[in-house]
Amino acid sequence: MTPITEVEGRRVALSNLDKVLYPATGFTKGEVLHYYATTAAVLLPHLRDRPVSFLRYPDGPDGQLFFTKNVPPGTPDWVTTAEVPRSEGPARMVLVQDLASLMWAANLVTEFHTPQWVIGAPGLADRLVFDLDPGAPATVVECCEVAVWLRERLAADGIEAYVKTSGAKGLHLLAGVEPVSSERAVEYAKELAVEAEKVMPRLVVHRMTRSLRPGKVFVDWSQNAARKTTATPYTLRARSEPTVSAPVTWEEIEACRSPRQLALLAPDMGPRLRDHGDLLAPLLGPERAAPLP
Repeated sequence: MTPITEVEGRRVALSNLDKVLYPATGFTKGEVLHYYATTAAVLLPHLRDRPVSFLRYPDGPDGQLFFTKNVPPGTPDWVTTAEVPRSEGPARMVLVQDLASLMWAANLVTEFHTPQWVIGAPGLADRLVFDLDPGAPATVVECCEVAVWLRERLAADGIEAYVKTSGAKGLHLLAGVEPVSSERAVEYAKELAVEAEKVMPRLVVHRMTRSLRPGKVFVDWSQNAARKTTATPYTLRARSEPTVSAPVTWEEIEACRSPRQLALLAPDMGPRLRDHGDLLAPLLGPERAAPLP
């Protein structure tokens, strides 16, 4: 029997609640659903109006992972969907607009990935993103050093940056910007990545070439492209432990001396939200958005 629960008047089927999805810690599917239910108040505003790409891992991170952008088969008719322009022709994608839709999607066991634009204005970026990805032996500690430089560089252009863990090995730097074409956002982000490499040649690389990356931080500017997506704030990741793409303070970034300090897991989030609220809330207010120079 699949238990049916009622969420805000919608009937949502929740399955396999005892299934262990994260073997390293014994974290179950029921705990995944509980995590999303208890973080919904901060997660939903970051999902709202942004078409969701799903990275599904129904058998845990060691099982099959598959990425889907189109509306999954069996999606209830009360889940909002929208037509999204794509180079290969328009597609229908899911918008997670409310708690019931979030719980339905969480039951699919998925990472949430969203673009830097909203459905009303596809291809007009209202967020700027830098994905800082360390090449071993570099770690998130080196990413923190690069993040601080980028924060200062953005501030010089009047742009306020916020930061979250990727939930994997690195960091994501985010800023709210006045809507601008995704092409311009890519161009600007690339300029800063190139500049970072010039200033910190032993630490930073701006090109994706694998052979250049050992011991350096790849400043990935390409996720600003209209067709690209980034892990949504607060999403769980398909890793050995239930890591979260978790907002962190600049004090934590500046104090980071070991990767463990920024390895934030689902059980950490309740206390953090009580202490900090949503550290990325300023991204949600258009009044905090800055023009790109």
